[in-house]
Amino acid sequence: IVEAAGILREAEKPLIISGGGVFYSGAVFELVSFAENYNIPVVETIAGRSAMLHDHPLNSGPLGVIGSSSANTLAEEADVVLAVGTRLQDFTTGSWSVFGNEKMRLISINAARYDAHKHRALSVVGDALAGIEELGQALEGWKSPESWSANARSLYAEWNSTVNEHSGPTVAVPPSYAHVIGAVNRVCDESDLALTAAGGFPGELCKNWKTKSSGTFDCEFGYSCMGYEIAGGWGAKMADPSRDVIVFVGDGSYLMMNSDIYSSVLTGHKLIVVVCDNGGFSVINRLQNFKGSASFNNQIADSKVESIQYVDFVQHARSMGALGEQVETIDELEKAFVRAKEADRTYLIAVRIQQHQ
Repeated sequence: IVEAAGILREAEKPLIISGGGVFYSGAVFELVSFAENYNIPVVETIAGRSAMLHDHPLNSGPLGVIGSSSANTLAEEADVVLAVGTRLQDFTTGSWSVFGNEKMRLISINAARYDAHKHRALSVVGDALAGIEELGQALEGWKSPESWSANARSLYAEWNSTVNEHSGPTVAVPPSYAHVIGAVNRVCDESDLALTAAGGFPGELCKNWKTKSSGTFDCEFGYSCMGYEIAGGWGAKMADPSRDVIVFVGDGSYLMMNSDIYSSVLTGHKLIVVVCDNGGFSVINRLQNFKGSASFNNQIADSKVESIQYVDFVQHARSMGALGEQVETIDELEKAFVRAKEADRTYLIAVRIQQHQ
């Protein structure tokens, strides 16, 4: 702790990476207070998303491969990085490509010794909450330069302009992932939990979801868990019945595992399920194309059928006792979401979206 405090005191461009361990340790309030006390910008991992509110002046966005330009630019320039409760896996670090300062010093607070020592870090092996509190005591009287945090705010403002441009209201039919996420984000309650897992949603939600309250983002992306979404949403609703759980799921993942819609109806754990139908496994198709292959069997349009047959997701959900409706526009989606909020059971909203994004 003493050595870590000494390194931070010499920093001109310090940066905090907030990981999932901040939640597991119950250290959200302490991490935010630490950042405020010492004027240090904060970027978040996938598991660490929603520790900070979207509009907090020290929030600099999500970091990594599916992160923001603001967070990645700060990581490239930072001379000291304090990683709290994160394994610093490849999606977070871009296989270490997001860090560009050759003289950057890494301090890692982690309860797992293996993760604390990664990437030649100065390791602080221990609980995130205890580590932050002790480091805070050792830093009394010091603050990060205001010019650095002002730069972070400027970069984050630029990033948010991009987000607003791509996820704001639109009359486009079909809309994009970003438009769907932006619409739900605008009309949801502060306490609603956004939950997803696979396909295009992890990247789109990480980039476009604006956190209204802490702990309202769940992205199971460790192994791109197709099928986690509805089952995970049911579990999340059991864990906290007081808030609505919004399950964002693609048509491919929905077809892989959807039976817990029936389970949620039987147990009375209402979900709001938003199905974005892009006609198959579009992300896998895109990966297939990027590797130089022609599209094969990932899109319905490329399958061996004479006429395209789309699934009626609304009727399918209704057959399991849920309610639901099909929408075509963002305006219809926002109105449908209000009806879903008022419903007494699991409610599915299906929307066709752009295939190539």
